[in-house]
Amino acid sequence: MAEAGRGTGRDGRPTLEQVAARAGVGRGTVSRVINGSPRVSDRTRAAVQQAIADLGYVPHRAARALAANRSDAIALVVPEPEERLFTEPFFSGIIRGVSAELADTDIQLLLTLIRTPRERERFTQYAASNRLDGVLMISVHGDDPLPDQLADAGVPAVMTGRRSAEERVPYVDCDNGGGAQLAVEHLLGRGRKQVATIAGPADMYVAQCRLEGYREALSAAGLPVDEELVARGDFTEESGHVAMRELVRRRPELDAVFCASDLMAVGARRALREVGRSVPDDVALVGFEDSALARHMDPPLTSVNQPTQAMGRAMTRALLEEIGDGGPELPRLVLPTELVRRASS
Repeated sequence: MAEAGRGTGRDGRPTLEQVAARAGVGRGTVSRVINGSPRVSDRTRAAVQQAIADLGYVPHRAARALAANRSDAIALVVPEPEERLFTEPFFSGIIRGVSAELADTDIQLLLTLIRTPRERERFTQYAASNRLDGVLMISVHGDDPLPDQLADAGVPAVMTGRRSAEERVPYVDCDNGGGAQLAVEHLLGRGRKQVATIAGPADMYVAQCRLEGYREALSAAGLPVDEELVARGDFTEESGHVAMRELVRRRPELDAVFCASDLMAVGARRALREVGRSVPDDVALVGFEDSALARHMDPPLTSVNQPTQAMGRAMTRALLEEIGDGGPELPRLVLPTELVRRASS
């Protein structure tokens, strides 16, 4: 006999919620089992099927349609202005990876831009109302409360990158510090003596790691870290241009620059031309990401390869596993980086 209690249907029959509670999974997982989705582990499928048998649950067609309409959708959240989303190669690389991983599934991908606290509040309410199976987040700043709000609401979520070394929300990242070290070691190995850096924004952990990698490479080589050789941008081309002009003003003798993004390296290259400095004869230049921009610059840009598409695929796989299995293990993955040498250095 079906168990009585909260979630029992008006006609006394067991409900989807009761099946989910008995199996120890979410409503969406029960829906996927009923609809024959392959995105459920054998163990979870068996638990749900046993709960269905124990309770005598019989889904009717309308309930199955409702369940299908409320699952198989995830959101990709970008807390940045539209112009950054559509101009920076990092975002397009991640989105291509996410799309590729979802290609053989029935998942709908909802692209969401969040730029204000009001938009963030609206989205959190939407995600917590069972309209989404999960959330992917890109370019999250250190003070962004959205990941914690989603975690507190029980919404599965995975980020690209981290807000800090103690990140509580599942993430997929790359070895930012190690990649920066490779870049600076390369410049020092080419005989450069005054190596500057254009770092990213101070409120992003990715920028902190790349700046720390720059400093560690100098220290390992027995060189002092001159803060006059450190300027900050925000990963955009214009910020790289402004930062490079400031660095040349402070230290006209600098002979190398590590930029924390390829787009900032594009701006730095433009600024160096404006002040009559050639690349690489006067100033060697290295970026980070190894985007298409790096290959098409003049001269082609040496850059740290950040596997953006692989990161997009990995974070999507992690989210689908979290949604499907509902297990206690939270994915925390750091992918390797490598230096791609070209004519700019």
